[in-house]
Parts: sequence; structure tokens; C-alpha cells
Amino acid sequence: MKKILFGTALLMGIQSIGQDSTGSLTVSGYAEAYYNYDFNKPADNNRPGFIYSHNRHNEFNLNLGFIKANYTAERVRANLAVAAGTYMNANYAAEPGVLKNIFEANAGVKISKKKNLWIDAGIMPSHIGFESAISKDCWNLTRSILADNTPYFEAGAKISYTTDDGKWFLSGMALNGWQRITRVSGNSLMSWGTQIQFKPSSKVLVNYSTFIGTDKPDSVRLSRFFHNIYGIFNVTDKFGVTVGFDIGTEEKTPASEDKNTWYSPVIILKYAFNDKWAIAARGEYYSDENGVIITTGTPNGFKTTGMSVNIDHSPFKNILVRLEIRHLSSKDDVFIKPSGVTNSNTFVTSSIAVSL
Repeated sequence: MKKILFGTALLMGIQSIGQDSTGSLTVSGYAEAYYNYDFNKPADNNRPGFIYSHNRHNEFNLNLGFIKANYTAERVRANLAVAAGTYMNANYAAEPGVLKNIFEANAGVKISKKKNLWIDAGIMPSHIGFESAISKDCWNLTRSILADNTPYFEAGAKISYTTDDGKWFLSGMALNGWQRITRVSGNSLMSWGTQIQFKPSSKVLVNYSTFIGTDKPDSVRLSRFFHNIYGIFNVTDKFGVTVGFDIGTEEKTPASEDKNTWYSPVIILKYAFNDKWAIAARGEYYSDENGVIITTGTPNGFKTTGMSVNIDHSPFKNILVRLEIRHLSSKDDVFIKPSGVTNSNTFVTSSIAVSL
């Protein structure tokens, strides 16, 4: 019945639109080149496995570059972006063929004449988290552990509603999995997500997102339930605070009442001196004792504290030059270096991002 209702609503929306010739097509681009130096000096030049952005050591590389086409009309919208870079190599490793280079590909229909009610389907940005893959849109140069280990993108269909005053955004979605375009082989179940955002003013945004589903075949299915909570507060025109907290649970064994839990709090402070210069500092902690997301094989699992400071310079409106120093410290020896393993990791990252 749900499938029939969804299909009928979409069909009615399309039929009522007809030919919409008032739309506009915009083509844009983005490229972020970076250099990272890891003081643990990994022999293969790969950063630790839980880092998916800016993840190559001691080499100049492209983190993310894409070309995007966006079509927007009164009741129709669509996006298509193809991309390359080390971000794509790391995050799309499980996808086959040309899907490895699809950054975004989705289409949407507004199914109400009077209300801002949309149905979108395809490959979309994730509904989880305040940090995206596009570095210039984030307060820090590198992504937090929390962001790197939750979905950056998702594939599926969603229905969303924004109130007339723009203060509330509500969304529900059916998904192919946890950061999946292609479903896991042997998995017959969809995953699900929800998102609620509240913007009481232009200076405050509060978000609560969820994910429920599995990322494993039916034969070894482990149900996962994840909560993502954050708030962005622009206290003044120059100073802002972001606070976030993620917590997830997953069955220890199929159909078990016993759960493994992981969680991560984070806080980011940003101060803009003027339109050209800004500084940001981040404190974070990530606890995954049972290795649900980050597997270490050590007695205490992955329990890591992180701190970073970055300075940003924007010489022109579409260019951002950044430098960041970051330190991670874990309870166990989880970081690899040529001489063995250690419990800490310090690294410096610089980048130049250009948007067109």
C-alpha cells in the first residue's frame, strides 16, 4: 500500500505540472587542492583508515573537484555533478564503474501547488551532519572524526516539507543503505532516515537526524539505529559556535537484544576578523569500544580525543586558502608509524579551494 500511495502522489504531481518552461540552468564548479604532512610518516603515504578526506601524506593532491549542473523551476528541480579526487577514491570505493564518480544525481518534483512539499530521488547529500565534503563550506579545513565516519552521501527517495515561514524543515527518506548507491549484495531491506531542522532566526539552526537500517546481508543482518544532533549558533556577526553529538547502536548478533554503542561529541568555535581572515578551533572525542564503525583490535577499541586549529584567508570571494594543525590522541596504540604503533597522531594540512 505504501508503494502505491507514493507512486500515485508522484504521478499526480508530475501530471499537474505539465511543461514548465520557466526554469533556469546553472553550471558551477569546485576544486580543492591540498598538501598534508603526517608526523607519523606512514610508509604507504595513506592516512589512518578512518580518515576519508585529505587522506594522503606528503604529496600534493586533489581532495575534491567537480562540475555541477543545476536545473530549477517552480515545481521541478534536478542536480547532476561528476567528481574526482582522493575524497571520491576513499568514499566511493565500494561503488562499481562510473558510479565512483557521481557526486550528485537527483531530481525532484513539488507535489503541492500551495505548500513547499517535495519528493526527490537519486544520489543526494547526506541528511546527517553539519560538515559536508565541500571544505569551503565547513568551518575547519579537515573533517571531524564524526563526519568522516558517517555518510557524506546517500541514494534513495525522500519527501520533505518546509513551513511557509522557513523556520521548520521536515523530511523522511527511504535509503539504499549507510552511504551506499549500490545495495549490499544479499540485503533485501531498505534503510530509513528522518530529519528535523528548526531555524528560529538567521543566526540559529538546530538539527535532529536519524538513520535506521542495516549495512549487511540478510544472513548476518545487524540492525543499526543512529542519532545525529547539532546546533549552529552565530552569536555575533564575527563569532560562531557549533556543537554536535552523535550516538549509534547496533545489534551485537542478529536479532539480539544486546547492543554495541558508539558516540561522539564535538565543538567548534569560529571567529572572523573580517571578510578575508578567520580562525577556527575544534575539540572532539570519538568512542567506539566495540569497533562498529572503526575497528582497531585493541583492548579499549577506538577512544580518541582530537584538537585542531585552522586559519583561513580569502583573497577573493571565490578562493579560500587554509592552514590547519591537528592532533589526535587515543587510549590505545591505534596509529601506525614505520617503527611500530603509537597512541597519537599530529598532522598539518594546507589547501586552496576555488569555486566557480
